[in-house]
Amino acid sequence: MLDYGSGNVRSAQRAVQRAGASTEISADPDAALNADGLVVPGVGAFAACMAGLRAVGGDQVIAKRLAGSRSVLGICVGMQVLFEAGDEHDELTAGCGCWPGVVQRLAAPVLPHMGWNVVVRPPGSRLLAGLGQDAMFYFVHSYAATTAPARSGAAEQPLVGWARHGEDFVALVEDGPLMATQFHPEKSSDAGAVLLANWLETLR
Repeated sequence: MLDYGSGNVRSAQRAVQRAGASTEISADPDAALNADGLVVPGVGAFAACMAGLRAVGGDQVIAKRLAGSRSVLGICVGMQVLFEAGDEHDELTAGCGCWPGVVQRLAAPVLPHMGWNVVVRPPGSRLLAGLGQDAMFYFVHSYAATTAPARSGAAEQPLVGWARHGEDFVALVEDGPLMATQFHPEKSSDAGAVLLANWLETLR
């Protein structure tokens, strides 16, 4: 669990432990780089999360792990910072740049989007394996990516799961070793537990 001062790290840690993994919360770059899997949680503003991430070298750790095909799971704002940039309050902040696209305020009559919602699964999803189409996940956010993180000219594109609140937005991405959810699996009851167990299976 990458500790960079933003996110409900303890809650995520307990959920991953319940799914069957031993965990460590750390801001140490070497520990984060060498772990079997790295969870990047995040709560709050995009700019603040990126500042905290850069302060502990988390952006570099993520890049190095992905260069070596080592697993990373982003949660909530920990997913958002994987995109090129975040646009909050007319301020554009550079993200980690793992995927193209800008995270923006949702065009919805009520914000934040808080509560349970279904996710339209992509065919072949590993994270959602074993879950029905009506599985519900818990969201708390006002910002999201609304365009698929497609790579120009790439033979294989990321798998994208969508949800809707005012408009369609990216709720889940599976891109080789890099996976992420806009929702909180650690707060999503049995469906979240299945998803985390599925992610742990990808580490084996």
